[in-house]
Amino acid sequence: MTTDQNSQPTTGSPDEAAAQPFLSLHTTVVLLTALVIGLVMGGLTFLTGTSAAAALIVGLTGTGVSTPVLRSLIR
Repeated sequence: MTTDQNSQPTTGSPDEAAAQPFLSLHTTVVLLTALVIGLVMGGLTFLTGTSAAAALIVGLTGTGVSTPVLRSLIR
């Protein structure tokens, strides 16, 4: 019963260890902030008594419009 104390798990090529994340931190913050803005706008629109479809359109529009603005503001 001998164990090899110097054995390390095989991970493949060294390029895999330096792989980039799926989304950068900047992109994640921008998209999550735009999503929150869209949810708030859609929720407030729905609470005013409009239909759910109109609130959905307002929320999606708010998300889409705020994304490029947030991209330039958040650095």
